[in-house]
Amino acid sequence: MTFNDNARVGGNTAKRRGGTVAAIGGGTVGLGAIVVLLIQAFTGADLSGLVGGGAPAGPQTGGEQIASCETGQDANRDDACRLAAASLNIDQFWAERLDGYREPQLIIVDRATSSSCGTASNSTGPFYCPPDEAVFVDPTFFSILRDQFDTTAGPLAQLYVLAHEYGHHVQNLTGVMQQYPNNGTGPDSNGVRTELQADCYAGAWVAAAGEQVDENGTPYLQPPTAQQITDALSAAAAVGDDHIQAESGGVVNPESFTHGSSEQRTRWFDVGYDSGVNACGTFSVPGQNL
Repeated sequence: MTFNDNARVGGNTAKRRGGTVAAIGGGTVGLGAIVVLLIQAFTGADLSGLVGGGAPAGPQTGGEQIASCETGQDANRDDACRLAAASLNIDQFWAERLDGYREPQLIIVDRATSSSCGTASNSTGPFYCPPDEAVFVDPTFFSILRDQFDTTAGPLAQLYVLAHEYGHHVQNLTGVMQQYPNNGTGPDSNGVRTELQADCYAGAWVAAAGEQVDENGTPYLQPPTAQQITDALSAAAAVGDDHIQAESGGVVNPESFTHGSSEQRTRWFDVGYDSGVNACGTFSVPGQNL
């Protein structure tokens, strides 16, 4: 997904925070950790205990503005600026659709920082922390995947992940998280329904992403191409619960699902993309139709 070069994105409120000990020492990670990273990139699951860096910690405050992030051209060149710029677009999208919407804090993580939900780093992957009403993303996470492990993690894949996490913020604001708390695993679990709804919300945002405009009326983003959508969905499908279990050499066990199958994840993205946020009623669908 490409920003228009002349779009003004300097009004974003994203903060850069961190600078503690790097979660991935020496820039190298074993294969097992990479599987964890890939899972987290497109599911939002916090599997940090498998790779370290996820011990609970109290939240930090403050942070610095994202430097050299004023235009869409800046966003197209830099992962951190891309995420910060996209927050303007996603916030505008939800403000138009949800009465009383309030913006979450987007934290661009520099190596590692603390939150009420534990340590945020490139090993924990992007996540939303409800007590802080904040989304945490370390852009080096995408660089590691792209530069060292032959994974594209392209612009739309990055923004899809961000939109998914913002979907969790919407669920927090609307009371979905409180009404449907964690009740274990399985194909009909609240966890699966929560994640599929966030995928649906992400799809709805992607469909409308070219409609949001800056202070001068310039669209932030160009509409996504069919190839960009295909690439992002292929990456998401690759980490569906069933695909992960099969690739790890195990038997596919729906009773252990936490995020949904590859087919479900791409289908609910498409539901949002085709029909908008009002179609994302994953909690009203019978389990056999989920």
